[in-house]
Amino acid sequence: MSDLLETLLDSQAPNVMEQLPTKQFEVKRLSEILGEKAVFTLRALPYGRVQDLRRTPESEQEIQILLAGCVDPDLRSDRLMAHFGAATPVDAVRALLLPGEIADLSMEVERLSGYRRRTIDEVKNG
Repeated sequence: MSDLLETLLDSQAPNVMEQLPTKQFEVKRLSEILGEKAVFTLRALPYGRVQDLRRTPESEQEIQILLAGCVDPDLRSDRLMAHFGAATPVDAVRALLLPGEIADLSMEVERLSGYRRRTIDEVKNG
């Protein structure tokens, strides 16, 4: 069996703190309303940010995860808040997205961050 440490050191293994996984997701309802694709660019969260979010009240976690992991559009934009008459980015997200859309987008941020999916396999001795 090879020495995993040596393999990691010799490989192009990314530093996830510098190269967080990113993906794009379309919000179908918004696309239909807008007449063009409503694509959200989501990025994984680094470990420290995930730990911070775990300390927020459970009722706010989905929105906070989405706010932290959404690269585009800027859900914290003052213009977005003004458009919806929202006092906070949380209020703007609640005005823009349905609860299920918030949950789905938040879940995708979690998946990009390595949660809500199996990321390891047990090694069985043959």
